[in-house]
Amino acid sequence: MTTVAGIDVTHPDKVLLPAREGGEDVTKADLAQYWDSVATTVLKHLTGRPLTLQRFPDGLNAGGFVQQDAGKRAPKGLHTVDTPRRERKKDADDVVHHPEVEETADLIRLVQFGTVTLHGWNVVAGALERPDRLVVDIDPGERQDLAGIRDVARAVRDAVEGRGLVAFLQSTGSRGYHVVAPLDGSADQEAVREAAIEIAEAVAADDPDELTTEVRKDARGGRTFLDIGRNAYGQTAVMPYSPRARPGGPTATPLDWDELARVTPDQHDVRSIPRRLARKTDPWAGFAENARPLS
Repeated sequence: MTTVAGIDVTHPDKVLLPAREGGEDVTKADLAQYWDSVATTVLKHLTGRPLTLQRFPDGLNAGGFVQQDAGKRAPKGLHTVDTPRRERKKDADDVVHHPEVEETADLIRLVQFGTVTLHGWNVVAGALERPDRLVVDIDPGERQDLAGIRDVARAVRDAVEGRGLVAFLQSTGSRGYHVVAPLDGSADQEAVREAAIEIAEAVAADDPDELTTEVRKDARGGRTFLDIGRNAYGQTAVMPYSPRARPGGPTATPLDWDELARVTPDQHDVRSIPRRLARKTDPWAGFAENARPLS
């Protein structure tokens, strides 16, 4: 056992994520130390936000599951956010007790719980019907190369900024990028969703042979999907700096726009991010200060 941020981490040598080529395995201790090292940067992006967890208690190779409610077996002391349950379930509470991160210890508690990836709502506690961000997820199709995907990200940025919003960029730690706009909370969920649809459809209309907003995969025809599905009550997007459930622990990484041409979607990982933040200011440091109303 090891202790990180005052939290005991049992079986610290258990491999949660196997190595990717040329790298190292990521153990529970590695993941706990990762979150501890980046917590000062990360907490402002997470505090108050209902989370959904992707858990792999016995490691990626043993399979995992998604968990919305913290449940009775949640680590002692873990903070939670209660959200009304929109769909009633037999013998279930009227609310979902979502995990929440308020302090470094919460991040370590989640590692002890076998959590690898944090997905969060586009709202915070106390304002569950008033989103504080709009997300366009660029999901690469079969035909478009990385250069093309980067051009799509720039086109989405232009469309977002055309509405008077400020566009921030994040690699997903997987295959694509997110373009995210901070909002001032004056618009409700439906208005934000409608704005996201308008943005995505405008971008797709400029290149219909390569881009689509079709939700059904079999209707996309290999085109890149502009996914706005994160913009609805209860929907989630991967959180900044969260590792993904992939070998080596690639992270969803906030980027400056001038990095887009040289940083691949899965380039940074739990080994490189602490070094990156030691030499570079968080590209999303001014995220909240750039919140704007929908126009």
